[in-house]
Amino acid sequence: MTSSLSSTLLLGAVCLLLVWDSSANTVITCDDKSNVQNMQCDFGVIQVNSAMYGRTNTETCKEGIPIWSRIFFCSLSGTTELLKNRCDGKKTCELSMKDVQLFDPCRRTSKYLETQYTCVPAMTEVVCEDSEMYLSCDEGQVIHVYGADYGRRDKTTCSFRKPNFSIRDVYCSQTADIVPRSCNGKNQCVIKVSNSVFGNPCGRTYKYLEVAYICEYPLSKLDNTLKQST
Repeated sequence: MTSSLSSTLLLGAVCLLLVWDSSANTVITCDDKSNVQNMQCDFGVIQVNSAMYGRTNTETCKEGIPIWSRIFFCSLSGTTELLKNRCDGKKTCELSMKDVQLFDPCRRTSKYLETQYTCVPAMTEVVCEDSEMYLSCDEGQVIHVYGADYGRRDKTTCSFRKPNFSIRDVYCSQTADIVPRSCNGKNQCVIKVSNSVFGNPCGRTYKYLEVAYICEYPLSKLDNTLKQST
């Protein structure tokens, strides 16, 4: 009875992940230096599925653009990786078009940024600088990190009794790749939150580590459980 109940609960958890928000959101931002692409999840966190900077048709972002600058198609290699590094695991994400305009896949062509993303369920942990982050999962489950960011993106997080100058810079974060490398596949994980581990994206600013992750069953255990339930 206990085994059957556990299998049922596990299957229910798997189904929840599959049906959480299976439809992808698409956001298109035209090629103007003043434009900013915005992504947001009311529930869960962002997972970028694909991103394209360039042009794949003549109709998108055509207002005020002559036809001769819309007839050549091109795309910038590595755009998906850029967006994933910047936005995966966050509830909101903004990307200035100036960040992608540094690389031009096709001159004299009017381009745009088209991104598809999904909102996925995840737990979020925030730990202030000079502390330790402890991630853990229930017995039999392992950690899977969707995204990790070290720096500062607002003036309120980790701001208690901090001087204004140390929380003023809210544009000083960077992707913390060491977190998924260190924690993925483990049941528990401890990360020291300091510049010695993540580098210093902004001097004289008090920073914090923000991580979005889920607890999941290893594929081998999941396969065995699914077989036993059939």
